[in-house]
Amino acid sequence: MKTESAVNKWHARTLTVSGLLGALTIILGITPLGFIPVPSAAGHATIMHVPVILGAVLEGPMVGTLTGLIFGLHSFLRAGSALFADPLIAIGPRILIGIVAYGVYRLTRSEALAAAFGTFTNTAGVMGLAVLRGYLPAPVAWGIVLTHGIPEVILAVAITVVATRALRKVRR
Repeated sequence: MKTESAVNKWHARTLTVSGLLGALTIILGITPLGFIPVPSAAGHATIMHVPVILGAVLEGPMVGTLTGLIFGLHSFLRAGSALFADPLIAIGPRILIGIVAYGVYRLTRSEALAAAFGTFTNTAGVMGLAVLRGYLPAPVAWGIVLTHGIPEVILAVAITVVATRALRKVRR
């Protein structure tokens, strides 16, 4: 059984790390740092979801979920289209990124797989809901998943693997 002091310390750490990673997500979203140029139809891949994956892998599902919530709220509040003005689409898949990434990491102990599945959760979740809610036809959504999602998976895997290994070395 945890003591009250241990519980408070856990809550403080969870909120602090979630806030820091959430702030990083927002910085990536409002600056060009979150948009990496790639040769795709969109012209860039976003990495704003990577702090969510890092939080889930390094700190657990609660940090991943809270960071995902911050990412989703940021996306909703800065919606540039009707698609992201829909709170279900803007927030729902973003919360699930951390849960899925944590689950995959816990099962496999692979940062790369956690990053790939977390990224796919974001892309497929947003596009799947966009189709279900009538914002996009399925062929357009599939095109986005393939042309936009694949570069994002590759970038997320590379960044997550390097960052988690570096952060673990610093924490030791």
